Amino acid sequence: MQKLKAFTLIEILVVIGMIAVLATIVIVAINPARQFAASRNTQRLSNVNAILNAVGENMSDNGGLFNCPVQPTTTPTDIKSGAGNMDIMRCLVPNYLSSVLYDPKGGSGDSTITYDTLYSVSQDDAGRITVDAPGAELGQNISVSR
Repeated sequence: MQKLKAFTLIEILVVIGMIAVLATIVIVAINPARQFAASRNTQRLSNVNAILNAVGENMSDNGGLFNCPVQPTTTPTDIKSGAGNMDIMRCLVPNYLSSVLYDPKGGSGDSTITYDTLYSVSQDDAGRITVDAPGAELGQNISVSR
């Protein structure tokens, strides 16, 4: 009688277990959800800087004063259209920004008439303007002042 060589059930289960552990380590290391959140935060930082640069250019063109019917207050106020908000995009688009900049995970609107950027703006007593992205992910605080 000839003896057949084959893997035992234990050997197969050990190999499957090792593959599962390695796959889990790779998925955790790559973590696509975290990578997407990090890329959205990068976009937020870029948008916040662009908005702040546009405000600075507007101020530079107007002798150091922000030329817009609404002015930033010391309390962070949403940059969006409508009463009680900082409707500043109509002062910045198209002269200083090519279009309204939105948070990558939910800003909305189709023009400078109706929009919600999901960003906020404020100005301290010394005149420094701050633009925030309150929807930042991964525990980050995205806030730029000039």
